[in-house]
Formats: sequence, C-alpha cells, structure tokens
Amino acid sequence: MKSDSSPVIDVADITKRYGEIVAVNDISFQIGSGELFGFLGPNGAGKTTTINLLTGLARLDAGTINIDGIDCTSNPKAAQHLVGIVPDESNLYPELTGFENLSFCAALYGIRKSERQTRARELLDTFGLTDAANRKFAGYSKGMKRKLTFAAGIIHQPPILFLDEPTTGIDVASARQVRQIIAELHRKGTTVFLTTHYIEEAERLCERIAFIVNGRIVRTDRTADLLQPVKGKNVLLLSVSNGEAKLSEEMTSAFPGYQFQSTTSGQVRVESAELVSVGPLVRFLEDRGIQVTEARRHLPSLEDVFVQVTGIEAVLMLKEKEKAGGGGNQ
Repeated sequence: MKSDSSPVIDVADITKRYGEIVAVNDISFQIGSGELFGFLGPNGAGKTTTINLLTGLARLDAGTINIDGIDCTSNPKAAQHLVGIVPDESNLYPELTGFENLSFCAALYGIRKSERQTRARELLDTFGLTDAANRKFAGYSKGMKRKLTFAAGIIHQPPILFLDEPTTGIDVASARQVRQIIAELHRKGTTVFLTTHYIEEAERLCERIAFIVNGRIVRTDRTADLLQPVKGKNVLLLSVSNGEAKLSEEMTSAFPGYQFQSTTSGQVRVESAELVSVGPLVRFLEDRGIQVTEARRHLPSLEDVFVQVTGIEAVLMLKEKEKAGGGGNQ
C-alpha cells in the first residue's frame, strides 16, 4: 500500500513509439490524491497516447507506471478496478439504450443488478438524460453521446478518473454541464487526469498543468504559478490590414514603454505595465498606410503563458477547436 504522502499516479520516463514516430518521449510526472491534473497541448502532442498507456490500452516501450501503489508497468490492467476512463471517442453500444449501456457497464464492474439499475438512473438524471433513457444510443446527439460515455466511465464510482478531451466537439450547454460535473467530482475527492487542447478549460478546472508538445512535457506547474508572470499586465490587440511585421522596430522606438509582437493572424500585440493608449497607436499605423480594423483590450491568461512557453500560437489551437466543431471553451 502507498503512504499518504505518496503520489496516486507516478509516471517515470515513459516512452511510446509507433514505427519511427515517437508519440510519447521520455516523460515523467506525479499526481497527488484528489488532485485535478491537466495535460494541455495541441492535437497530436501525445495526450491520448499518454492516457492509453496509463489505462492499459497501449504498451510501454520504456519507463514505469505506478497507480495507487500498484506497479502497472508489466501488468497495465492491475489497477483497473480503481480507475474510470472517459475516452476521446465513445466505446458504448449503438444498439443498446442509454439505460442498458449504463447497466451493462455496471455489470462489468461486478455491481449487483438492483444497485446497477439504481446507479444508472441516478447518472441519467445527473447528466440530464432521463428522457432519453430508453432511446438507442445510436440516436443520441453528439453531446448526449459524450455525456453518456462520461456517465459510463464513473458508473462504479472510481477514486481515479482519466478524461481524454471530455468536451471536444460538443455543444456549449453540454460542455458546461460536463465541466460542472468534473469540478464536483474533484470537490468530492476524485483524482482526475484531464487532457485538453482548450486552454480556457485547463485554466478553469486544473490545479496543476503540464504543457505537452511533440510528445515531450515542456513545463509543469501549479496553474496559479503559471499565471503569476502575466498578472497585472495590460495587453491590447490591434488587427491590421498589412505591414505589421516590418514596423515592430519602428514602433518600439516610437513607444519605448510598450512591447510589440506580430502574430500570424494579422494582429499586433501591445503589452505594457501601464494602460495602453489606443489613439496614438492607431494614428501611428494609419500615418504609415496601415489600416487598423479592430482594437481590443485583452486580459492576460493561461493562453499567453502557453504561447510563451511552447511557441504555439493560440490561434492554431483555436483552429483545432473549430475543426472539432466544439463549444468546449464556453
């Protein structure tokens, strides 16, 4: 048995290759009891592969995994009774109803018939699916499918929960409801490992976050500590028609109290310790034939930290979110 001071999840130097592709490259992290730990990175960063390694759906090439004092390195299923899994895509049966799917999942965990039916009804109510309980899963909307998949992952009330992109591709209302349930499970003491490419979601939910890019962890820290460097900064975003990159040096010379950065999305980011004055900046640009189409103040957030640490612009993450069709950031 583990001691109270030991991490519930202890991952050391794990690596996973698919042919010549290194999906997870020698990463290590620990998660404490009752902690909500986030893996934040773009699609293809290695998030799903990491969860698959932790849950026994993929085999390690190197490294060790320990879950609640159980060595899962050579026997990935050894701690299966302790964990719940919500995969990035549904693993439920389309021909079964919502109620039947939950009851079947409960049976797999050895829950008695009377208890599993009660638990299934409770979860259908929790996720707002009671009216759809007797409808086949195949007829559910994307948001409903995601919520039932989530319910199936916690049917046995596991102390450890793995969530792979839980709000990707679903409507705003469903995403909000799923996040509320995650927060409530965390409040009750569940240890949660969450992967996401929604920066706002990670900032709202997670106590600690690891940034993962190209299979490597590039930064791990408490969310509050990650945000500390951007607190108190004033940021203005100027959307411009053309020519923003070549003016950065000239603007720095003209406005020595400001820091300027051009982005690939046709914006100039202006940062200062003091409130940024819009008028002089707009006049400066327009005098040089550059049209300012929008000027908006920006509250610095985890997005800014992520961009600084990884070099990946948030606009690219946004495009991934739009491809997924999701309202996951609402």
